[in-house]
Amino acid sequence: MATHASRLLLITAALGATLAAHARIAVPASPAFLAANPQQPASTGLPSFGFDALVGDYRWLQAVQVVGNESADLVDAAPTIQRLIEAVVAVDPFVGHPYRFAALWLTNDVDQVRAGNRILERGIAYHPNEWRNRFYLSFNHFFYLGDVEAAARELEHVVELPGAPRYAASLLARLRSEKDGLEAAAAYLDELLQQTDDPWKQAELGKALDEIETERRARLLDQARAVYRKQAGRDIEKVEDLATGDAAILSELPAELHGWGWVLDPETGRIQSPYYGRRYRLNLQESDRARAQQWTGRDPLANGEESPQ
Repeated sequence: MATHASRLLLITAALGATLAAHARIAVPASPAFLAANPQQPASTGLPSFGFDALVGDYRWLQAVQVVGNESADLVDAAPTIQRLIEAVVAVDPFVGHPYRFAALWLTNDVDQVRAGNRILERGIAYHPNEWRNRFYLSFNHFFYLGDVEAAARELEHVVELPGAPRYAASLLARLRSEKDGLEAAAAYLDELLQQTDDPWKQAELGKALDEIETERRARLLDQARAVYRKQAGRDIEKVEDLATGDAAILSELPAELHGWGWVLDPETGRIQSPYYGRRYRLNLQESDRARAQQWTGRDPLANGEESPQ
């Protein structure tokens, strides 16, 4: 009987403490209100009373609901999303997806991107073997900030992490080719090829090396084209003009590795292999390239772009 009374007293005391704690918690704004009023404080200082994961989950749900609100202006709501995610990772740094969620939604200006990068860096500190955080950080450095060197630095770590996609190495080679040239990219890929016994990775690396060699030969044709223009006073009409006719510069064209020959791209006028249908370089829309230059003064393709033909 005494034991029963003791338990009842303990339960009553716990209930009283819980009610007292709830009375001290400020009622946070609803996700719909936060989305419509992005400057409204998100009440990120919510006391956790030892329930850090629970508070983190609550803030995470708020952030998701702000993004999912059909009436939300997500550009204006970005500061709220940032505060909520910062609150999530502050009380529960071992969460996973919220780090990358921030990187997806904090992209409207350079300050937001850098804030998203800081959140990703925190995620890397707590999840050093999670390749996706570094991959997103690498993407942000290149795509939004135009920093090829920083993008390559982050991607170098990705290649070695468990679960990383097989294409990470070839993507890193492209980044390196923008900064250090084709030979450096090829040397890196060849070293990886010698170190792996995985047939899937071998195939991916072999394909990347094939693209680099195709690009090297296309650049030789670019050089011959420049000489042709200077000597003939006109441009070529087809790639074969470099090796045929009175103004020929070459005795023969370098072989296209797949037997497809060489063509002039109808849009850019550049020499390319129809097998790939593009030159070996990082792909970036002109509008995205211009944004990176406007935000940071960096041109992500400045080092690796071919001269206009």
